[in-house]
Amino acid sequence: MVAVSFNAAWNEAGLDTILAELDRRRVLATFFLTGDFADRHPQAVSKIAAAGHGLANHSYSHPYFGDLTEAGRREEVRAADRALRAAGAGEALTPFFRFPYGETSPTHIGEVNALGYADIEFTTDTNGWKGTAGGMTVDLAVRRAVEVLRPGAILQMHVGATEGSTEIIDALALPAILDAYAERGYRVVDLRTLIRSGGRAVPTV
Repeated sequence: MVAVSFNAAWNEAGLDTILAELDRRRVLATFFLTGDFADRHPQAVSKIAAAGHGLANHSYSHPYFGDLTEAGRREEVRAADRALRAAGAGEALTPFFRFPYGETSPTHIGEVNALGYADIEFTTDTNGWKGTAGGMTVDLAVRRAVEVLRPGAILQMHVGATEGSTEIIDALALPAILDAYAERGYRVVDLRTLIRSGGRAVPTV
């Protein structure tokens, strides 16, 4: 089994395409949302929850945690939780946290653990969020998703692109990625199932 996850901090440009594809294949994923995203796009939170996907905490404003005080880091996590709940996350909300920029340290992980969260990072990122200006294409995103495939892998993708861009490379790459996984005999599950299964190589702390 492998898990597919999506981060959302900027826009929701690819969300409908992603949700439609996941629904068509009866695949569940986990969406790590910032609190700021939830405040700006509450309907997106509701759509994700209604479709049965997991919702998780990605901080409130997507800062570099190393630049914050301990109190500031705690507030980023708590403020995101409040925003997700206010936007209607409901029972879809999971006790999972993903650090912005993949920037972790034992101290910071311990802090989020103390707040009741497991740190869930990723095996690889498709990098579709970089867009064509960053040298990415749909084919490159698919290749990145497949080249490190192994049991227990966690794929990180993004709902949209950086501010000012409407490209949805990850959304467009998703069908080919899911096809490739199925052809190789992998079952795609959301993180709740993967972690309960005890799947190997789950990068949690």
